Amino acid sequence: LDLWQLLNIQTDFDVDLVFSREGAVKAIESAHTQGILRFAGITGHKDPLVLRRAIEQYPFDTILMALNAADRHNASFIDHLLPIAVEKQMGIMAMKVPSRGRLFRQTGVRTMVQAMSYVLTLPVSTAVIGISSLGELEDNIRIVREFKPLTQQEMAELEHLTAPYFADALWYRDHM
Repeated sequence: LDLWQLLNIQTDFDVDLVFSREGAVKAIESAHTQGILRFAGITGHKDPLVLRRAIEQYPFDTILMALNAADRHNASFIDHLLPIAVEKQMGIMAMKVPSRGRLFRQTGVRTMVQAMSYVLTLPVSTAVIGISSLGELEDNIRIVREFKPLTQQEMAELEHLTAPYFADALWYRDHM
C-alpha cells in the first residue's frame, strides 16, 4: 500500500481508540515492519484540535483536512492544525474546498476559481475536489494550471465574504 489513512477522526475517544493496545496505529506499525506500507495518514473535518493531538502523538506522513475560505470563522483548521502539519513536513491534502457548493453565494465566494485559489495559496500538497461531470474536472484542471497564489489581502477578502454564512459553509463539521 502506498498510503493508509485513518479516516474521519472526530473525537478524543477516536484518538484514544486508534492509539489503544489493539488500535489502528498498531496495525499501521505492523504493516510498516512487514514492508507492505509506505505511508500512513490521518483525516478529519470536525475538530482541528483532535487531529492536532493525534499528529503530536504519532509521525503520520500525511493529513487530509477540511480547508476553505470560511474556515477561520470557527475552530479554524488553518490556525490550529495547518502550522503543526507544516512544521512536521507532512503531506497536506485539502478537502471540502467548495463545501459541496455551500461556499458559493452571490454576495460571497462566487466561483470555483476563488475557492480553489484560496486553498491552493495555503501550504497544501494537493486538494481533493468532488465532481459531478467531466466538464467540472476539465474546469478544475484549467484552474490549477492557471493558478496564481493570492495575496494576503485577497485571502482576507474571501474570508470576509464568507462571514455571514460561514456556519452553512462549514456544515460538514456537525453532519458527517
